[in-house]
Amino acid sequence: MLSFTLDTFAQEAATVCLQCHSSQTGRGGQVVQPWKSSIHAENGISCHDCHGGDPMDATNAMSPARGFLGVPKETDVPAFCGRCHVGILADYRQSAHGQALGKGGPTCVTCHGSHDIKKVTLDLINEKSCSRCHPYERAAKIKAAMKETERQIVDIGEKLSRFKGEGVDTESTDKGLFSIRNTYHRLFHEVNTPRVTSESSKLQGELAKIDQSLQKLDEQRAKRKLAGAFVVAGALVAALLFHLLRKTYGNNRDG
Repeated sequence: MLSFTLDTFAQEAATVCLQCHSSQTGRGGQVVQPWKSSIHAENGISCHDCHGGDPMDATNAMSPARGFLGVPKETDVPAFCGRCHVGILADYRQSAHGQALGKGGPTCVTCHGSHDIKKVTLDLINEKSCSRCHPYERAAKIKAAMKETERQIVDIGEKLSRFKGEGVDTESTDKGLFSIRNTYHRLFHEVNTPRVTSESSKLQGELAKIDQSLQKLDEQRAKRKLAGAFVVAGALVAALLFHLLRKTYGNNRDG
């Protein structure tokens, strides 16, 4: 009971930001529900992880002495998010989007939202969002190039899960897929259509090689299973024949 009480208190104390904002009726209260449905909330990333401050003490929750950063200026948003998303920040800064920062170009929250942040998928590239700033044509080409790569990654991931479930050592292939997936994810912030198309083609070639090796492994395992089945069947037939011969010999001897 004491343990439960302490755990409950700790959980409540750790959400003083949410408690305060939930009680607000204005703009401050509008961030709670979007955050609760976000990928950040799903992964345990709360207010203080981005905005700083003391989540255990309501009095000092917004104290600069406790690391409170508040809301970043528009031009500071990429660096603000980039404290965690280091690689993505580097890609963004080199892209046309990043080069247009402070000149009407998009920041992280333009596409991903500020509190209702969703898991990154190709659905984030869509005509409604992209057309707010420019024609959708180039973005559509980028999405089409990446869609096939994503399909291959998902398909191979499912095959590897099946092999693992059957006790097959897939460590080497897992590492290869992990590396390709990381490269693929970094393409999301490339807005250079020819480069994305070219890189996607290379990744698809690498994924095709992995898939071929898995198909060969599948065929080898199927052959081994078939051979094993023949061995078992042969053993059963031999045992049955031996039993019949014994029985026949016994009957002849008794007769």
